[in-house]
Amino acid sequence: MIKCVHNYTSTYERKQGYNWKNHWYEYVPKSVERSQGGNVTILWNQQVQTDRTIPNNKPDIIIRNNERGTCMLIDVAISGDRNVIKKEAEKILKYKDLTIEIQRMWNVKTTVIPVKIGATGTISKSFRKYMSNIPGNHEVKELQKTAILGTAHILRKVLM
Repeated sequence: MIKCVHNYTSTYERKQGYNWKNHWYEYVPKSVERSQGGNVTILWNQQVQTDRTIPNNKPDIIIRNNERGTCMLIDVAISGDRNVIKKEAEKILKYKDLTIEIQRMWNVKTTVIPVKIGATGTISKSFRKYMSNIPGNHEVKELQKTAILGTAHILRKVLM
């Protein structure tokens, strides 16, 4: 599902020359992608080097916009349906130290965006609000479908 969110996010900068695919499962993200103007940088699965030791310093996706002076830490996960709201709160707290450190080092306004979906497609009430903060065209139905197909794939492998 991380590749799905990354692909949709990269479509936001498609005009600047990002490698965009129609299907998320064909998409192979680069660890660092920059727009042609160099204003937007998307980091995928990269550890953030900080001055002090921070245990949780590797969010799934980091979008740094130098023009606007913003940085988004995006953490994507599929959890049990009952734990979706709990996991959102946990992820925001998990990256609090990293948020403070990035704001200090890079001098940008930093926000944590948890993208949590239940194994059967359950989402929280605040999910759409979080997704609206991420640049690009993100369809909630597509993300839910991706989660459900992943769950079905796991069940097929286990039961057969």
